[in-house]
Amino acid sequence: MKERERTFLMVKPDGVQRGLVGNIVSRLEIKGFKLVAMKMITISPELAARHYGEHKGKPFYDGLIEFITSAPVVAMIWEGDNVVEMVRSMMGATDPRNSAPGTMRGDLAVFMGKNIVHGSDSKESAEREMALFFQEDEICDYTLPSEGCLYD
Repeated sequence: MKERERTFLMVKPDGVQRGLVGNIVSRLEIKGFKLVAMKMITISPELAARHYGEHKGKPFYDGLIEFITSAPVVAMIWEGDNVVEMVRSMMGATDPRNSAPGTMRGDLAVFMGKNIVHGSDSKESAEREMALFFQEDEICDYTLPSEGCLYD
């Protein structure tokens, strides 16, 4: 079987506190993606700084770190063909006001500072982010019966 692409997705504190984890997981499962790792954690300031390092020095950085460490998040790894690009599309625009109906942010978020999910923006970012949040032995390798219906 062909090796599938993987991506990192995180339900942010606002999504967890609003009880949206199940909705977000369901959307991805219905699409046909496979959940291969998931855990709920409260992000430390050190991990937050590594995760959002490219934003250091920007005006919104301190607020971003404060928000992402304020309550638990649910970190996940999803697998499937073109999963990085497709999950980004399913998330919608960073600013929910610009997100189409049917997207996670278009349906579930109101304010850019609390836009419920983070997802990797490239294969390279996915690799980096997965390694920040998961050890190799925390990632499950298995086959879903539906994979034969989804892929050639």
